Amino acid sequence: MNKILVTGGSGLLGNELIHQLLEQGNTIRAIINRSPILIQHPNLEIISCDLLDVVTLEDAMQNITQVYHCAGFVNFSKKNKEILYKLNTEATSNLVNAALRNSVQKLVHVSSIAAIGRTNDSETITEEKKWTNHKSNSIYAQTKHLGEMEVWRGIAEGLNAVIVNPSIILGPGNWNEGSTAIFKKVHAGLDWYSEGINGFVDVRDVANAMIQLMNTSITAERFIVSGHNFSYKEVVFAIADAFKVKRPSKKIKPLLAELVWRLEAARTFFTRHEPLITKETVHTAQSVSNYDNKKLTTALANFEYHSFEDTIKYTCAVLQQNINK
Repeated sequence: MNKILVTGGSGLLGNELIHQLLEQGNTIRAIINRSPILIQHPNLEIISCDLLDVVTLEDAMQNITQVYHCAGFVNFSKKNKEILYKLNTEATSNLVNAALRNSVQKLVHVSSIAAIGRTNDSETITEEKKWTNHKSNSIYAQTKHLGEMEVWRGIAEGLNAVIVNPSIILGPGNWNEGSTAIFKKVHAGLDWYSEGINGFVDVRDVANAMIQLMNTSITAERFIVSGHNFSYKEVVFAIADAFKVKRPSKKIKPLLAELVWRLEAARTFFTRHEPLITKETVHTAQSVSNYDNKKLTTALANFEYHSFEDTIKYTCAVLQQNINK
């Protein structure tokens, strides 16, 4: 019987992963550090563990056979460089070391499409793309890339591991943070949209892919997990339609976007608050990034992505239920 460790258990992905693992009859130890996990189950042990503390991490790893590393910090502010490095790189290094010391059977590490690096708008991105240091890479992307390097180092030292690179994950999480915040903004009456293109994926699909990859003999590989390439305009319009609210009507043009992030930087310099818009988020919203997901669907014969329409309707329905409570 496997005993599974899940880090980042209270996040959008960690929460969904735990649900699916419990449904399959697994025994889970989940690490949380911030928000509580709203799941109660006899096969779920919830612990608090600082991944930067190797002593408590060693305790958390006892009797564990499989590890899903979902914990991380998403932030694009340069002033958070140190904490991004600690939570995305150093914590991953500590986890890899603990997994090696305790002879864990396999690790599935959640990276990000950001760790693949920048590309030209005309290029379709695959797992074969090599990271290049470039000034346009965000601090977040750099630390996620370095986290991947720690996993590859562990693989070289004998650890069975797989890396997944999800695109923008959509699902009914806390709509005050992360990617789910866009649903709140549209529900409240978002005015602006952009026509940049990115990859989007259902949180249920990311969790499913991770579980399937864990239960194969595949190791020393990374997989883009991205269901569909859509423009931000299409995404926010679909969310507005599902919530039955007005669609955003104003297109963000490049010159305006450049002005907005600079004004936001000036505002937060004086207020010391976290910027709502950064140079990196503006660039992403304007750029075109198309992701190829064929490697995953080829490796997992029984894997299918939810349709984009189903993802939006499902997420909005759950969030609407939470609003009405």
